[in-house]
Amino acid sequence: MANVKDILVPDIGDFEGVEVIEILVSPGDSIKIEDPLVSLESDKAAMEIPSEVAGTIKEIKVSMGDTVSQGDLLLTMEVSDAAPAEDKKEAAPVKEEPKVTEPTPAAPAKTPAANRPPPTPPTSVNEVSFSQAHASPSVRKFARELGADLGQISGTGQKNRILKKDVKAFVKKIMSSGGPGGGPGVEPMPEIDFSQFGEIETEALTKINKLTGKFLHRNWVTLPHVTQFDEADITELEKFRKQLNKEHEKEGIKITVLAFLMKALVSALKEYPRFNSSLDVSGENLILKKYINIGVAMDTPAGLVVPVIRNCDSKSIIELGQELIETSKRARDKKLSPSDMQGGCISISSLGGIGGTAFTPIVNAPEVAILGVSRASIKPVYIDSEFEPRLMLPLSLSYDHRVIDGANGARFTSFLSKVLSDTRRLLL
Repeated sequence: MANVKDILVPDIGDFEGVEVIEILVSPGDSIKIEDPLVSLESDKAAMEIPSEVAGTIKEIKVSMGDTVSQGDLLLTMEVSDAAPAEDKKEAAPVKEEPKVTEPTPAAPAKTPAANRPPPTPPTSVNEVSFSQAHASPSVRKFARELGADLGQISGTGQKNRILKKDVKAFVKKIMSSGGPGGGPGVEPMPEIDFSQFGEIETEALTKINKLTGKFLHRNWVTLPHVTQFDEADITELEKFRKQLNKEHEKEGIKITVLAFLMKALVSALKEYPRFNSSLDVSGENLILKKYINIGVAMDTPAGLVVPVIRNCDSKSIIELGQELIETSKRARDKKLSPSDMQGGCISISSLGGIGGTAFTPIVNAPEVAILGVSRASIKPVYIDSEFEPRLMLPLSLSYDHRVIDGANGARFTSFLSKVLSDTRRLLL
C-alpha cells in the first residue's frame, strides 16, 4: 500500500534562503534511497539533496531560482510501506547533512568493460553531448575542471549515471596513452612527507578557498588569457576625490578610487560593448548585455569573494561609494547570498591598498574581462617640454582572447586612462 510523503529540506547548516539551481527529478520518476533530488547553492557551493526514502515522485513543489531553508517542502513522493525497509538493507546509511559529492547508488548497474567504446582523446568539449550526459552538477563541474568530455564517458552508476570515478578513469586512460598530442602524459604531483625536513603545521583550507581555487583553475586552463598593461594619470581625480570626501564628511560618506574606476568602466563598456558580453555554451555565439553590473573582488578572513554591484550605469559616484562600503561589510560578516555574486558583466580586482606595480588577474568566467588595479605612485611625466610629478595608477586588463583581440584590449585601457585622467569625461 502506497502513501504520500512530504520531502523537506534537511539540515543544511546555518544557511537560510539557499537557491535551487537544478531539479534532478520529474513527476513519475522512480527513486531509490540516496538518489539526488535537487541541487542547492550556498556560499558559491553546490550541494545535492539525496532522498531518504524510495518511491515515485508525485509532485515538485519548488522551481529553479526559488530559495529554500531547512524544513521547507521540496516535493511529494508516493512511498510503499515495504519499499523503504527493502531499500535500506541495500543502501548505505543516510547522513544527516546533504552530500556535496556524488552519492553512491545502492546497486550500480555496471557496464561490462568489453562493451564500452574506448575513449578517444578529446581535442575540445562537445557542449551538446556534454549537456545531454547523465551526470550530477558536481560531476559536471569536476569534468569541466579536468577538460573531460562527458559525452565520451560511459557511466557505471544507477541508470548509467556518470560518476566521478568514471571521469577519473577516462582522464587516466587519456593521460596514460599520451594525451591528444601523442606526447607524454602529465605526471601527478608527488606526495611528499615535509615533516622529514623539519617541523610543520597543517591548516585546512576554508570552503571559499577550495571553491575559489577550483573556479580559478578552471578559468585559467579553459580561457586563452591575454593581459594588457597601462597607466592612468589620476592626479586631478585624487584632488577631486579628497574634495568630495571633505564636503560629505559630516554625512559619514567616504569615496575611494574604486568608485571612480567603476564609473569609468561604465563609460568604457558603453564605448566597447564587446567587453560587456559572454560566449554561449556552444562557443559560437556572443551574448551582448544591455545592463552593467560590476563584480568587485573583496578580501575577507575566509577568502576571496566577488560580490556584484548592479545597475552601475544608473548610480552616481557617491552612491557607488556607499554601496561598496555596505557590500564590503556584508562580505566580512559572511552575510552575502549566492545571488549577490551572480550576474556580473566585468570584474575589478584592486590591490592598491596592499601594493605592487602590476599583475595578471584571471578572468571571472563567463565574463570576458577583468580589470586589475595596483598601487598608485608619483612618477615624473614629460608634459610641455618638462617633467612634472604626477600620480599614476597601474592598470592590468586580462581578457578572453576568443572574444577580444589585442588591438581592442589596448583601445579599452587607453580609453579608461583618458577617462580617469579627466573626470569631466565621466559626464559624456
